[in-house]
Amino acid sequence: MSNETTITLFHAPNTRSSGTLILLEELGAPYELRVLNMQAGEQRQPAFLAVNPMGKVPAILHGDVLVTEQVAVFLYLADLFPVAGLTPVPGDKRRGAYLRWMAFYAGCFEPAVVDRAMKRDPAPVIMSPYGDFDRVIATLTEQLRAGPFILGADFSVADVLWGSALGWTTMFGLVPKTPEIVAYIERTTKRPAFVWVREQDAALAAQQKTQPA
Repeated sequence: MSNETTITLFHAPNTRSSGTLILLEELGAPYELRVLNMQAGEQRQPAFLAVNPMGKVPAILHGDVLVTEQVAVFLYLADLFPVAGLTPVPGDKRRGAYLRWMAFYAGCFEPAVVDRAMKRDPAPVIMSPYGDFDRVIATLTEQLRAGPFILGADFSVADVLWGSALGWTTMFGLVPKTPEIVAYIERTTKRPAFVWVREQDAALAAQQKTQPA
């Protein structure tokens, strides 16, 4: 399948799918949006549940290939557009670190942040998928300290994921604003794609507020 085939992104403003929209812009990928109104519950309607039974965005459709789950979507798109220069391809010595930090986001960071947000006690360390919250943040901070980006000197797909996520989680007080995290957010989210998506999401969210429930 050609990577020139238009990608359909199922998107809701100011959600995890915003990161995918940023990624599509960064990659220069051809895409179209199918916008969902989460406030109206469209993500729980049969039409979208047929796309993702979890009722979550992002999801993408590329020809007849359907991909759900945020990190899977990122990995799929990243490998589809290696010419953008944002993806360590197989054989690149950075590939292992790239995959590690993509998996760390899904397997450690998000569960830790959700437990903290819900004020839930984590599972015992021996059973927890992420150990404990402080260890997750310390591990991430150490990586950012070596920066300026997740993989070192070069901005990559991993920074789209982490930059957008840390922007939101620090905004809501779920992740501490350490100097390393704050500086990293500033470096990543000032990029044109991040700025443009924030503006587009604000317009979409405002439009949805005017729609009848």
